[in-house]
Amino acid sequence: MSTEAPRILIIAGGTASGKSTIVSRFVEETGAAHVGHDRYYFDAPQPRGHDFDHPDALDTARLIDDVTSLKSGRPTEIPVYDFASHSRTREQEQMDPAPIIVVEGILVLAEPRLVALADLTVFVEAPEQTRLDRRIARDVAERGRTVESVMAQYAATVKPNHDRFVQPSKTSASLIIDGTQNVEESVRLLRATFGC
Repeated sequence: MSTEAPRILIIAGGTASGKSTIVSRFVEETGAAHVGHDRYYFDAPQPRGHDFDHPDALDTARLIDDVTSLKSGRPTEIPVYDFASHSRTREQEQMDPAPIIVVEGILVLAEPRLVALADLTVFVEAPEQTRLDRRIARDVAERGRTVESVMAQYAATVKPNHDRFVQPSKTSASLIIDGTQNVEESVRLLRATFGC
């Protein structure tokens, strides 16, 4: 294990802004550990109409504790969330500290205690129509949703929470990345800024 403390990279952005694609490529190239905020959803026994885009839907306090442990060089157990049942499984996944730990999610810059742990904060920006088009394509293809249901959820919870919590959190970012540009360019910029 490295004697240097792990460095924490926090990446936020709206739904379907491109952040997960950028993070995936960054992790592939650098060997960074990845902690997704969406692992930390609370159970949702009644998922229909549940607001998954509000900060209260996520156990951010536990995420902060886990990232704090990793930053201190201690292994931690992170939750495993089952999106099919909208609940956490009984299993947990052990994560060991790595030189770089990426914390990613739509709301990770909306919590000052999490931002305080970061060595670099990033916001991935993309126009609303682009994000909506991507979300529809993803949810229809990968999650068996209808266009109508995606649009209804977007109007009811996704957009209001984006406007209230996600977009304002951009002010906590020290680097803004264009989520519509080539992913290789985004990762090059990220690596150059982070020095890795």
